[in-house]
Amino acid sequence: MSNQSPETLQRQANVPAELAGERVDKVAAQLFSEFSRAELTRWMTEGMLTLDGAAVKPKYKVFGSEELVLQGQRHIREDWQRAEAIALDVLFEDEEIIVVNKPAGLVVHPGAGNADGTLVNGLLHHRPDLNQLPRAGVVHRLDKETSGVMVVAASPKAYQHLVEAIAARAVRRRYVAVCEGVMVSGQDIDQPIGRDPKQRTRQVIRQDGKPALSLVRVRERYRTHSAVDVTLGSGRTHQIRVHMQSIGHPLVGDTKYGCRRILPRAAEAETVNLLQQFPRQALHAFKLDFLHPATNKGLRFTAPIPDDLQQLMEALAEDAN
Repeated sequence: MSNQSPETLQRQANVPAELAGERVDKVAAQLFSEFSRAELTRWMTEGMLTLDGAAVKPKYKVFGSEELVLQGQRHIREDWQRAEAIALDVLFEDEEIIVVNKPAGLVVHPGAGNADGTLVNGLLHHRPDLNQLPRAGVVHRLDKETSGVMVVAASPKAYQHLVEAIAARAVRRRYVAVCEGVMVSGQDIDQPIGRDPKQRTRQVIRQDGKPALSLVRVRERYRTHSAVDVTLGSGRTHQIRVHMQSIGHPLVGDTKYGCRRILPRAAEAETVNLLQQFPRQALHAFKLDFLHPATNKGLRFTAPIPDDLQQLMEALAEDAN
């Protein structure tokens, strides 16, 4: 369902000290991640997005601790209000947060081609008051075919806290993946990511992109593949998939980003079938660490490795012996 009536926007955020020296448009894109950078830039030039009450140019560099305030309107393109009874794997919830284990195949929020049947629709059914929050409380997301743990804000205070914590890199997100090729050692991949100008559904390494850091560590080596743990130092679209492709180790099943369906020589039929038919990128968000928005207590949540990825890792380990 689409709705073209205007949506009134009111958002406020304080600039974390860690972002001092950054351009205000980049800071706004991190703190108000629900909006595109183009939208935020337009609102700045129109005076709807201000810094400490004053209009500023997008290239203005912040000092830290200033207040960003957005007051404006835009047209709603998707329906973020529809509640649907969708089974959710809730790992934890209280008045401030909801932590879920998202299965592969579930889209996080409504968008082009996914008007309903998303995690957001299920969350609105589970907690109807989420419709009072920006983006129904979603502060970060996982790709459709990436499984794993996510935190959703359930109060305005929690939403603000988590958005700022993510911008300040105070939320630790760790993934497990299976990639093609045998990695000799871990790598810290520090390469900016932006939209592919030739294919807008893809992301690429580009020097004018947004800074992106992935800390890759080898978990296990197989004959022609590797299992790796990846800790995010930033949260760009398709970040791990793009970074792993950039070092010559695309993820198993990720045909969008260079998966070649390589096979160990003379492998068992079951292993061959798993590698040739694996239906998604072999990527799972297995750990999430952050401070509770109300109590400031350190929290850690773990989402067990799903059956399909576990089966793939076990088959490759058996093949290597």
